[in-house]
Amino acid sequence: MRIAVLALQGAFIEHEQMLQHLGVETFEVRQQSDWQQPKDGLILPGGESTVQMRLLRQLGLMEPIRRDILEGLPVFGTCAGMILLAEGWLGTMDIRVRRNAYGRQLGSFHATATVEGVGTEVPMPFIRAPYIEEVVSARCRPIATVDGHIVAARQGRQIATAFHPELDGDTRLHRLFLEQSSSLR
Repeated sequence: MRIAVLALQGAFIEHEQMLQHLGVETFEVRQQSDWQQPKDGLILPGGESTVQMRLLRQLGLMEPIRRDILEGLPVFGTCAGMILLAEGWLGTMDIRVRRNAYGRQLGSFHATATVEGVGTEVPMPFIRAPYIEEVVSARCRPIATVDGHIVAARQGRQIATAFHPELDGDTRLHRLFLEQSSSLR
């Protein structure tokens, strides 16, 4: 299995380390030639969503990535990656998000909650995190909430979290992503 990790900005190295710990080969996507490599899935990491989207457009990566996700490429978006998947951005998930919903860096916190399909007591580091304001179609379903806000959702082969599972050592969400990626083979 081979997973592409968007490496334009943000917490991509932590995702690579998590996947390598699970025995999965990764490669970084920084330009169009990287995107042309064979892949079984894509990670959209946390970071600054506005910067990532601007770079996706400048590098000509936005449309190829959007097309491949809509054609069924498994994707896991965390924090800024969740924002990129939302309506008004890449628009591949039927969600509306509130950016920086928990405030600035000082509003960062840690929680644990149940994630449908993953388990209980899932660690959730939130760093200047968004949350999902609305799931706008039945194709998308919330899979976790914290304090009444949707913080994770799933639509087809897309998983989005408002938090950073790559920072806590718990591999369950990455394993869920890999399960849907391996079903392509």
